Amino acid sequence: MAHEISDLVTLLPQTNQLIGLFSIIRDENTPRSDFVFYSDRIIRLLVEEGLNHLPVEPKVISTPTNEKFDGVLFLGKICGVSIVRAGESMEKGLRDCCRSVRIGKILIQRDEETALPKLFYEKLPTDIDSRFVFLLDPMLATGGSAILATKVLINRGVKPERIFFLNLVAAPEGIEAYVKAFPSIKIITGAIDKGLNDKKYIIPGIGDFGDRYYCI
Repeated sequence: MAHEISDLVTLLPQTNQLIGLFSIIRDENTPRSDFVFYSDRIIRLLVEEGLNHLPVEPKVISTPTNEKFDGVLFLGKICGVSIVRAGESMEKGLRDCCRSVRIGKILIQRDEETALPKLFYEKLPTDIDSRFVFLLDPMLATGGSAILATKVLINRGVKPERIFFLNLVAAPEGIEAYVKAFPSIKIITGAIDKGLNDKKYIIPGIGDFGDRYYCI
């Protein structure tokens, strides 16, 4: 790939398993039930990788065999924030890994007059400024919606270094725009595609993730 990947981007290991999962959800002939099932598997991998980036401190525990084990304890609380609508598909994967996790939502749509992303709605935990935040959106295309959503989080007091942006597929153009806007926020993605076409769709891409996931 001609584009240079930023150090802020963590790409999931491109194993045969992961490529196989993407082969299923990228296929236009994949039925919705399979699309949802295998997308959920990738989302779970993304969340698990995101958790790897959270800070920990040493903790010694006692095991049932009366032995000590040098373990670790996660520091701080987390929450998820989904960019509605497609981002909501990633909430289950986060809940599967983190019991009773708080979830916020941000709705951003394109302004028909300016063609720019516009904030329409936000509902966030009141203590979000003290949490680590997993920002959830399956596709990073131009980066416009993600950048606006991240500004909302920062305006609510979330420190940039506490934000992790999780997505299944990213375009190099979107990565470049997002990293330029937020040079201290990590992106965790499952795939980096070739780029955007003239309609700003990711290619080879997946299609409209929200439509395929929710069958609308």
